[in-house]
Amino acid sequence: MNIDVAKRVVKSNLLVRNRFLYKGNRNQNEEFIGTISKMFPAIFIIELDNSVIKSFSYSDLLVGNLKIIDEK
Repeated sequence: MNIDVAKRVVKSNLLVRNRFLYKGNRNQNEEFIGTISKMFPAIFIIELDNSVIKSFSYSDLLVGNLKIIDEK
């Protein structure tokens, strides 16, 4: 996977409600449900169900820190 593939994955999930798994620092894992609401050249925005906004870079997908899990 490269940065262009990561952008295509994000674009295909734009405005789609998904479950996300984020591997943070020091084994702090976080799972949340939200919608990718906006895309920018270096980052994308996820709005959670409780109105919290999180931003991630495409490299988070590349290195496996963020995973998109379908809600289906």
